[in-house]
Amino acid sequence: MLNRLRRIYTEYPFQFWLMVFGIFLSTAGAGMIAPFLMIYASEKLGLPLSTVVTLITINAGTGLFSSIIAGTLADKIGRKVVMVISLAANGVIYLFMMRADTYAAFALLMFLTGLVNPLYQVGADAMLADLIPSEKRNDAYAINRMLNNAGFAIGPAVGGFIAALSYDYAFYGAAAGMILYSLLLLFLARETLVKSNPGSLLNKPDGGYAQVFRDKGYLAFVLTLGGGLIAPGMLWVLLAVYAKTNYQIPENQFGWLPTTNALMCVFVQYFVTLITRRYRPLPVAAVGMFIYAIGVGSVALMSSFWGFWLSMVILTFGELTVVPTASTYVANISPPDLRGRYMSVYWLAWGISRGGAPLIGGWLNDHVSPHSIWIGGLVIGLTSAVGLLLLSRQKTARETIQLTAS
Repeated sequence: MLNRLRRIYTEYPFQFWLMVFGIFLSTAGAGMIAPFLMIYASEKLGLPLSTVVTLITINAGTGLFSSIIAGTLADKIGRKVVMVISLAANGVIYLFMMRADTYAAFALLMFLTGLVNPLYQVGADAMLADLIPSEKRNDAYAINRMLNNAGFAIGPAVGGFIAALSYDYAFYGAAAGMILYSLLLLFLARETLVKSNPGSLLNKPDGGYAQVFRDKGYLAFVLTLGGGLIAPGMLWVLLAVYAKTNYQIPENQFGWLPTTNALMCVFVQYFVTLITRRYRPLPVAAVGMFIYAIGVGSVALMSSFWGFWLSMVILTFGELTVVPTASTYVANISPPDLRGRYMSVYWLAWGISRGGAPLIGGWLNDHVSPHSIWIGGLVIGLTSAVGLLLLSRQKTARETIQLTAS
């Protein structure tokens, strides 16, 4: 076992492991507050759920805009710079958030986090793709997710107990993790962006985002994936409030649900990836989205901690299937000169889901019934799964025609 771990370690450069350790550190900190943020805001503001969750929509809407800027910055000034700015700014915002006591203050801070979050996401995905050759990227993204979720396994479990005593300590933990990782990157990481040659796509009039937006197949993938991710987004944003309001599940008990998700990502992700990497990415993503939908829909049948726990387990298998597959797919089809921009558009899918999930889920909760949140998520996820399957067949048909013509 030790020899196997040593071999895996030597297969990847030091900077990759620096990123992996850093994401573990920052996620452990952020995980102390993230799953409970809507509970915190809801109790502090005393507003209806449909109003409170608009904070997430503000955050996500800003992220959609920022994702586009992030890709341009990552491709022009470098991956490292945007990552450091994102982490440090997030740490400072957490410190201000624990003093917010009005909707306007929360809205401003959620706007700012939406502005800086994509900088790290896009920069890190592009840096990882720069560092790792294509044949190893699937495993590299899986390892990165494993450590990311190891941090998230620790964060909510500890944060649930801390939040039950004082939310301030949870915010301090989140800020410390973010700021420490930003310092590690600042002093230990090197820039991986290779400056473009004069003939590069970036310097041509039709380069940049124009090149990305002409890739119709890629845009269809992003929109279909983003629409489907609304389903798990509804669970992550609303389940804590739903479980506490309707079934009296407290924070220190609910914290074990995201911890279960994270532990599965640590200990099961590698084995799932061994299977999924054997197949074409789009059918794999379709299967993963189907599992996502079943996990979200099953919440409507549950009324206890262990019922919600089972739904989380099902949903996590969807996550283990979809996320590394989608990241690897984008990294492999994107030209190196445009990798930041392709990653930016990919993160638009996540922005769509984070923006749509609270609006749709909050409306269903307030105007139909709490249970309808999960039925709606089931329908959304199944629709996306069918869409991804159709895109896969279209792509296969095009490749067959091209092969026949050549």
